[in-house]
Amino acid sequence: MILRMLNFVVIGMLVLAAAYVYRIKFDATLQAERLAKLRGEMRHERDDIAALRAEWGRLDDPARVEMLANRYLQLKPVAPTQFDALDHLPERPSPDVAAESKDPIANVIETAPATTGSIPDAAAPSGAPKQ
Repeated sequence: MILRMLNFVVIGMLVLAAAYVYRIKFDATLQAERLAKLRGEMRHERDDIAALRAEWGRLDDPARVEMLANRYLQLKPVAPTQFDALDHLPERPSPDVAAESKDPIANVIETAPATTGSIPDAAAPSGAPKQ
């Protein structure tokens, strides 16, 4: 009787082990199919990237860009008369005009003390007291 019970237990364990192995095989098959699908998608994306790079190379061709510029922009060559001599440039504005600017940061920089604790004032003589 004990042997019969032991046989049933062993047979039950074998059935459970077979079911577990089947489940593992089924999961592995699903993962393999998913991997194959992902590899196919990656290959498709690589092909798309290669096609886009080829088209970009065609669109970025200097001869094509020059042809489009000639067709649509109607550019003219630079004439030598468009350049002027340096002596015709306007003079720099006087310092009074620059001081009248309403830039608050420039005012702070101009009114800030020029000396620090570590660097002596270059304008003051070496023996003169600092103010």
